[in-house]
Amino acid sequence: MRLINTTTKVLEEFETSDTPPYAILSHTWTNGEITYLDLGKGRTPDKANGYAKLDNGCRVAAAAGYDYFWIDTCCIDKTNNAELSEAINSMFQWYRQAEICFAYLADVPENVDLASADSAFSHSRWFTRGFTLQELLAPSEVLFFAENWTEIASRNKSVSLMTQITSIPSQFLLGQDLEDASVAMRMSWVANRRTTKAEDIAYCLLGIFDIQMPLLYGEHEAGAFRRLQQEITKHSDDQSIFAWRTDDA
Repeated sequence: MRLINTTTKVLEEFETSDTPPYAILSHTWTNGEITYLDLGKGRTPDKANGYAKLDNGCRVAAAAGYDYFWIDTCCIDKTNNAELSEAINSMFQWYRQAEICFAYLADVPENVDLASADSAFSHSRWFTRGFTLQELLAPSEVLFFAENWTEIASRNKSVSLMTQITSIPSQFLLGQDLEDASVAMRMSWVANRRTTKAEDIAYCLLGIFDIQMPLLYGEHEAGAFRRLQQEITKHSDDQSIFAWRTDDA
């Protein structure tokens, strides 16, 4: 596992069994994200947004007492298909093992009114993306940050609001075993979310069902969900799985 040193901003590699305490970032991608390959090339103007996210994430992590920080954009070499597949299969555990998760909401202002049902927070793009579902559920705590990196909310302290936004029962947001939720319920949590690649709407559920399977981009959403359902039925006799259908199934 690669982690970013919050002081040097340099990647360091660790064995899974010897990983130091780390903070982890949850975010949605925008233009100018930095990649694993970018880190060795030096800073360029077209990557300014990505480096600002890296710098601020490291700053917040260091201020919270962490020497290491993880962010998907540059800790995973996405040009390596085998590494990408392993990473997506491991992602839920990486978020679960993190000491703290920082969720950066680039479309939410510092002065947002959390009490408003129509707030920028409730309508943030972060709550509509596939992979942020596991990033909300897996960590022991999620702290939310506004566009200027001011902390605005805590998942654990605002769990009623999180349930209102996501329709996920509070006990599962607070760490209750996800297997206590039916298969159909867990599937429903991703129903209104979207992913850039069609297949990822199934792959983003792997950790939520504690499933490991290879990624086959090109099989389309229906194919990915079909394989996911097959894997789930190998480990569960929950018949609610058959109530779930994809749009193109």
